[in-house]
Amino acid sequence: MHTKDGPEDVAPNREWAIHNPADIGRAIAGVRAERGLTQAGLAERTGIDRGYLARLEAGASPLVLERSLRALRRMGATITISLPADDGAH
Repeated sequence: MHTKDGPEDVAPNREWAIHNPADIGRAIAGVRAERGLTQAGLAERTGIDRGYLARLEAGASPLVLERSLRALRRMGATITISLPADDGAH
């Protein structure tokens, strides 16, 4: 389980291909790290419980997300999360 709270625990990346909930978790953690946010900081900004955020980053997901990704994959869709170099979001 993901237990670190700082941005140093995820290598910088600018794009994440999404195939499953674990990929979404890696993308959340990666974008958070790129923005220099801790889990606590992101949780506060988004109103999400820090423990729940940690579970999302570890790949836990609601069943609806799992099924949605499966349906999209089976239809040949590619899902990518991209982080612009500087979009002013931080």
